[in-house]
Parts: sequence; C-alpha cells; structure tokens
Amino acid sequence: MNGTRGGKPPKGRPVIERAFDLLGGFDAEHRALLLADLARRAAMPRSSALRLARQLMATGALEQLADGRYAVGLRMLEIASLAPRGHGLREAAMPSMEDLFHVTRQHVLLAVRDGAEALLVERLSTHDPSPVDYRIGGRLPLATTGVGQVLLAFAPTPVQEHAISTFVPDGDVRTADDLRRTLAEVRRGDFALGSRTTMATAAAPVRGPDGVVAAVSVVAPREQFAGSAYVPAVRAAARAISRQLTGAW
Repeated sequence: MNGTRGGKPPKGRPVIERAFDLLGGFDAEHRALLLADLARRAAMPRSSALRLARQLMATGALEQLADGRYAVGLRMLEIASLAPRGHGLREAAMPSMEDLFHVTRQHVLLAVRDGAEALLVERLSTHDPSPVDYRIGGRLPLATTGVGQVLLAFAPTPVQEHAISTFVPDGDVRTADDLRRTLAEVRRGDFALGSRTTMATAAAPVRGPDGVVAAVSVVAPREQFAGSAYVPAVRAAARAISRQLTGAW
C-alpha cells in the first residue's frame, strides 16, 4: 500500500527521505516544534509536513504534545537502541568508561564516526561539571576534537583528505600541515592529545574485529588537565573496551 488513491507513487523524492527531512528539523535546541516551524526547518510545504507528521505519529515516530507542538516519539528511541554502533557499543564500553571517570573525575566521552563528523554515543560527567558543549547524540568535528582526530586518523583516505581540505582552524590545529602531522602522530602513538580555547583532551581508539570503531576520551578544563598523565588511563580504557567488542562482535 503506497498511500495514494490512484495506486501511483508520489512524484519527487521518496517518502522515506522526506520523512527523515521532517525528523531532521529537531535538534538539541528545538526538541518540540509547531507544525509551521517544523515545515520551515524541513524546507517543505506545510500541507506536506502535516501529512508526513500524521503518518509518523501513527507509527510512534512522532508525538504531539498537549500544546500542539510535535516531538520525536519513543518509537525512535526503541529502534535506535538496537543500533550496534550506539547502544551495543555503549553497553560494552560503560564499565571501562566508569572506571576512567572515577580515576580522572573529568568528562569521559565515547564517539563513533558518522560520515565527516563524530557522533557522541555516551558521556559521563560529575554533578557540577565544567561547561562543555557536547551532548549524547550530538555531533563533533573530526579535525579539532580528540575523539574526532582519533577517528579521522584511522578513517579511509578520502575521508581524511576531505577533512584536511575543509577544516576550520581551532586550538592546536592551525593549518592543513598541522592536521596531517597530528593524524600521523595519532596513528604512531595510538592516542590524541590536544587543546582548544578553554578545554583539553586525551583520546584513544577503540577497536572491533574490523578495525577502529570508536574513540574514548577525557575532556577537562585546560587548567585542570593532567596532560600526558591521562594518556595511560585513556589507552587502558580503550583497550578494555576493545576486548569486550572483539569478544561480542
């Protein structure tokens, strides 16, 4: 059943792509949206947005709040929890991440590469942590973050070249040559160590049967950062997670 009266599929982009356009209108600052705002952010007519929203609500992918705004539905969480690079990875990593957190008492991040960005799948922080912009499900640049540099260093060459040609200077990485040297150092030492304006990080690769699948890091204010002293703990956590993944996948 295709949802059209004449039995012909609708013209234009496939409905699944337009549905993801609509869902993509939400972000960390816009977790609930009126239909007009959702349509605008998805760049589609309001009538199309309403039709898609009703279909997504019927499946549980969208919910409508009491004030009329739309929000992502629990069905999406249910499905996303089955992703091996998300929930499965998190399950394998949590014991080692908790150990790393107790040793450092700083932010501990776990990320995977998704195309030209890093995607944060878990974060541990203290009750009164120093400010950090990263959130679970949020995206981080590959070229200028610790987890990003680790993931980029072991990414396919075309991904690396694209990142090198398009990166925006930040922190320790100021030029394309800086980034190339940094990635080479990450591959050689099996860890990344760097800083941005107010924060510093140490990160290491997490490996599965087919290579590097994630990166784990400690992030702390520069004045509190213990520098290379964090590296052994981060690498130990990464190796422990890797052993779990090698046995699980």
